Amino acid sequence: MQLDDRTLAQRAQRGDQGAFATLVTRHQRYVYNLAYRLLRDAQEAEDLTQEAFLRAWRGLGGYRGAQDPAGAKFTTWLYRIVTNLCYNRLPGLRRQLQEGDAEALERVAAPEAHTPRARLEAGERQARVQAAIEALPEKYRLVVTLYYLQEQSYQEIAAVLGLPMGTVKTHLYRARGRLKDLLAEGWNEE
Repeated sequence: MQLDDRTLAQRAQRGDQGAFATLVTRHQRYVYNLAYRLLRDAQEAEDLTQEAFLRAWRGLGGYRGAQDPAGAKFTTWLYRIVTNLCYNRLPGLRRQLQEGDAEALERVAAPEAHTPRARLEAGERQARVQAAIEALPEKYRLVVTLYYLQEQSYQEIAAVLGLPMGTVKTHLYRARGRLKDLLAEGWNEE
């Protein structure tokens, strides 16, 4: 039986290193992907992933979601640590986010047929989607990553980024529009 994050966090708070190791194993890919999407550097993302889990271990006593059913999910708390570390590495990111004015995405590019041609075309579409995401401004790339790739809700993204939910929705709406435009430009180049 697989334990949920809340139970594992409770055990880890009592000093169970195995429980925390399970949380690390469960979430390290997502933490790395988030860091990589924001920092665009594999080594920086690896370093940040390690630092995020080290901070999570040291700060686990401050995570209230383990005892409070209404408290933040572990992933929300962890992603907040990751985004704060990214803010430190990308000073302009916090300012951009507060101006306020993949896996889910990879599935869009999944082949419907398994022919070599279909796989090739799907790979090209996937590369275009990834390139379009990379071309987004950091504040939009962040919400796209959290929403589509990390499967966070609007509420969770707002909590992670410390933004009003309306701002999160606006950023996601604008990011989708930019992605649509970027992808349309890419398709028209053929």
